[in-house]
Amino acid sequence: MTGIELRSADVCRHDVVTLGEVMLRLDPGEGRVRSTRSFTVSEGGGEYNVGRALHRCFEHRVAHVTAIGRNDVGRLLEDLMLQGGVNLDHVVWKDADEIGRWGRNPLNFTERGFGMRSARSTYDRAHSATGVLKPTEIDWDHLFGEVGARWFHTGGIFAGLSPATFETAQAAMAAARRYGTIVSYDINYRPSLWAASGGAQAAERLTAELLDHVDVLFGVDDTTLETVATQLADKHPSLTLVAAPIRTVHSASQNDWSGRAWSRADGLIDGLRLDALDILDRVGGGDGFASGVIHGLLTDHPLSAALNLGIAHGALVMTTPGDISMADLGEVHHLAAGGDAGVVR
Repeated sequence: MTGIELRSADVCRHDVVTLGEVMLRLDPGEGRVRSTRSFTVSEGGGEYNVGRALHRCFEHRVAHVTAIGRNDVGRLLEDLMLQGGVNLDHVVWKDADEIGRWGRNPLNFTERGFGMRSARSTYDRAHSATGVLKPTEIDWDHLFGEVGARWFHTGGIFAGLSPATFETAQAAMAAARRYGTIVSYDINYRPSLWAASGGAQAAERLTAELLDHVDVLFGVDDTTLETVATQLADKHPSLTLVAAPIRTVHSASQNDWSGRAWSRADGLIDGLRLDALDILDRVGGGDGFASGVIHGLLTDHPLSAALNLGIAHGALVMTTPGDISMADLGEVHHLAAGGDAGVVR
């Protein structure tokens, strides 16, 4: 028993709706951004990564809500998202200024890191189309009431982009709850994102304003998870479950990896431990964890099993390049059950 009460799939067109900015990721491979002469392009974004994985790996019906600038770069972003397979019916297309003063499509230059050289992201996301997305630009009552969704996920990256996106996240979460949709939120604090807006204290204050709409919370510090979870649950009656990955960094190429969760029904649970996990690209591991946990809860697994699915999926995400999951469901279940990396023939 997890305390999660889901809407019937029969009355919902979407199993999951996600809300967040999607960036073009430009990856120099084994090199450095400062010296490369070529990039590999893919798409990524904290909230989108969760939804894409829930569709591609876990086979749920997923729609993503975002805004895209109407130009060739935006069409490239759309093309990548179409390959990801999520429903784009609720994307808002915005006019893009020809020299990037508004309606931009954001860029993320990411180095994977290796050994003692850390993974590193350099963002170019100011004046983006999503950054000014207003709550009135989406008919949330239509989306959650008439179209229907069993689960809604967003996070602090989207909410922290601007006052407009904070209000949009708040409106979407409130609408989802009105129609009985489970709401999850990943705090996903990024110092660079909040540096001009008051830092960690501002992020914490705005997160607190959203928590009355949240059923499942990700992104809490794993070392204080039980204490923080019980304190938050006392203040916010809707909060049912809190989960976080556990990462010990030995180098950019090797981490210990696990996870922990708390629920009102189960108390604190520790999950599968994967020590000395070899890392190819750590970006997206936390999103992989969240999507695995959500899948487990959507498919009525007990919390311990859902937690292990999150740990296993997050680990697999970090074995391939880019933010997005390239795992399949069989691989996730195999690893979650304690399987090894022996050759599959």
